[in-house]
Amino acid sequence: MKKIMAIPTSALLTLALAGCSVGQYDYSSEALKRVDMNFTGIPTILGVGALGSSIPITPEYSLTAAHVAKLSVQRVKAYHPYCDLAIIYHKNDIKSLPKFRNSTVGESVKMYGYSFISAMPVESSGVNLAQTGIRNEWNKRPCVAMVSNAGVVKGMSGGAVYNSDETIGGVIVGFTSEIKRHKNSPVPLKDVSLYIPYKNFESWLVSSTS
Repeated sequence: MKKIMAIPTSALLTLALAGCSVGQYDYSSEALKRVDMNFTGIPTILGVGALGSSIPITPEYSLTAAHVAKLSVQRVKAYHPYCDLAIIYHKNDIKSLPKFRNSTVGESVKMYGYSFISAMPVESSGVNLAQTGIRNEWNKRPCVAMVSNAGVVKGMSGGAVYNSDETIGGVIVGFTSEIKRHKNSPVPLKDVSLYIPYKNFESWLVSSTS
């Protein structure tokens, strides 16, 4: 999973990065139904290559993080113009198309993906805490990420964020050990996950899959 760096915004200032996971996450048979594992050709100490996660969205396509797609064995159909997102060609056995809905700060979410450490499906639960601009190789202005206290481990990049009504609210892209907030909110947010919310990619998703 690629770690994310931030620039100042009206609400959040900086991100401090550390470790290979944040928060609590657990093995999940439910994750098997909601996301796929994506291998790359990069060797690891496990000898199986690095991995990420992806979300089946049609019988032909899956949605994932761009930094996962770039190294994935699947072909890329489209990259998002400014966020860490991509659509890849992937044969999916899905009976109905998933529904998406943008979630807001304060809403509860669940995250699903695969752990790089165990190569097992995992899930976590949390609440949306804030939004932040993120700028790095994969995220450019005006991309905005949602900050959550749901746990994330490397390998969950490209995995799904579900709202409480079973709609997909976004795509996991990273995590951070700390976010220093606005000067009027001196207490930083600790050990948080980051995902790209649906409102950032709604029109791109429709145009790229139609």
